[in-house]
Amino acid sequence: MTHTQIMRRVVKPVAFLVALQPAGWLLYNAFWGDLGVNPVETITNHTGIWCLRFIGITLALTPLRWLTGFNPLALFRRMAGLFAFFYGTLHFMTYFVLDHSLQFDGVWEDVVKRPYITAGFTAFVLMIPLAITSTQGWIRRMGGKKWNLLHRLVYLTAIGGALHYFWKVKLDTTSPIYYAAIFGVLLAARLWQAASKRQAASAVAAARVAKA
Repeated sequence: MTHTQIMRRVVKPVAFLVALQPAGWLLYNAFWGDLGVNPVETITNHTGIWCLRFIGITLALTPLRWLTGFNPLALFRRMAGLFAFFYGTLHFMTYFVLDHSLQFDGVWEDVVKRPYITAGFTAFVLMIPLAITSTQGWIRRMGGKKWNLLHRLVYLTAIGGALHYFWKVKLDTTSPIYYAAIFGVLLAARLWQAASKRQAASAVAAARVAKA
């Protein structure tokens, strides 16, 4: 089998099962009543952290592919993004169902008045079109350029998620700062790559003009 076939048939299913492990941990501990003195807070924190981690993985896969030249890594980007949405949805639904008992008024009041809720809610909403349009069918319908433009929303999602975490934590902000720094490096890598491509394209265009 080729590297791509091995990654698709062997590594990807294993990665899928590993990505489900945080949800499995919650289910196991919920079944045994072992979610701590504040189960809602435990679920909220656990799902939020894993949403951020999968956003980071999603952002990291393309730079890793550039650095290593190992193109099969691209096979995991969609899955990582969908798991970020999965855990983000669990995070939001915990807040919506368990904290606010399905009352939209309370959620909207929080979104308007509490900055960390505003940032988190915005990040979650921005993930919805990314998840919906993640299939090959949507890429064909939208065309590559429009699809890539839409999926740059992941950068805003990362920024919103990092702000949500930072503003929520009131005492020890070390962990939120680490996530923000990692996201900043990954976003900087994307900007550097885009600038390099534009510079290379300009150089090619200038060479063509010089030859004409």
